[in-house]
Amino acid sequence: MVSLNQFDEENFSELGIDTLAVRAGQVRSAEGEHSEALFLTSSYVFGSAQEAADRFSGAQPGNVYSRYTNPTVRMFEERIAALEGAEAAVATSSGMAAILSTCIALLQSGDHILCSRSVFGTTTVLLTKFLAKFGVSTTFINPTDYVAWESGFTAKTKLVFVETPSNPLSDIIDIQRLADITHKHNALLVVDNCFCTPALQRPLNFGADLIVHSATKYIDGQGRCLGGVVAGPKKYVDEVLGFIRSAGPSLSPFNAWIFLKGLETLRLRMEAHSRSALILAEWLNTHPAIEKVFYGGLLTHPNHALAAKQQSAFGGVLSFRVRGGREEAWSVIDATRIMSLTANLGDAKTTIVHPATTTHGRLTPEQKAEAGITENLIRVAVGLEDVVDLKADLERGLSQLKS
Repeated sequence: MVSLNQFDEENFSELGIDTLAVRAGQVRSAEGEHSEALFLTSSYVFGSAQEAADRFSGAQPGNVYSRYTNPTVRMFEERIAALEGAEAAVATSSGMAAILSTCIALLQSGDHILCSRSVFGTTTVLLTKFLAKFGVSTTFINPTDYVAWESGFTAKTKLVFVETPSNPLSDIIDIQRLADITHKHNALLVVDNCFCTPALQRPLNFGADLIVHSATKYIDGQGRCLGGVVAGPKKYVDEVLGFIRSAGPSLSPFNAWIFLKGLETLRLRMEAHSRSALILAEWLNTHPAIEKVFYGGLLTHPNHALAAKQQSAFGGVLSFRVRGGREEAWSVIDATRIMSLTANLGDAKTTIVHPATTTHGRLTPEQKAEAGITENLIRVAVGLEDVVDLKADLERGLSQLKS
């Protein structure tokens, strides 16, 4: 007799993160498969007209249409919820779709967002160019200026959005402190946990209301698929699901299956990324061609103690300013032979990029200046290669700048 359920969901809180990453959410079919099943179907058949009506109305649980109900996607959602310590999760077609779906589902025209100034460039564009068209305004705040956060609230502020650590300057935000400020003003705190994943940081434990991820990054871990996810209380997640059901920014079952496989090695990979990133950051921090290194694991980082409190390790992304400007930064990037020049991160392969002309290239000069995106800034997302080789790869270009 095959056991269809992997284990009782009520016991999630008693299990370690590695067990959850491998086991949570799986429900076996009658075939008794050991790996998670991949359900490549757009629709589902019903036993009767009454059952179809009950499924569509929500009176009976079950699959309806893969835009918003698919068993493989559901396994991924339940696994993420278990890892984040969330009541529920809903998957989306990309990380940006997760942010957009959250905003559309929970805000209306006239509402106001407070957003960290240190966020992914496309997030800034989404808020200022597109949500603004529909009457949702945004104010950007210095991420570690809590007086500015406090004074930024208005009667219309409904949502606070932050990344911690931030992209690409590794700003570390005190989640509990900001959550307390946010809740005092009856708003919701949304934390982009992409850089840490639940393997290193669980923002809900510090008072955040919702978590968003670009699953494209570390959750996949090998640069294969696009996807996103929103996790938190069921009452908010259900609102996001309602938008996805109607608008359709859904995660494909195949991508969900890939992400399930990625989650199985999540903590092991995150610890390896973090270990190599710290070694590389410490080396760069003493290099004569480097002006400044941004990485929460460095003792010289202004919020190192806070990062150590909120995170079990410091992640795989670091950035640094070379001595000079764009020409010098580009020369270092172009001299690399191992690192991949691509804007993605969270891959087993180390990636290197010039934020000012790529990930944050659509920002105005004023927005770049406010966010600290200078022409001499380089971002490296450390992969799983030998760190000695990564040092040598960077040294090819850096050695030309020493004099």
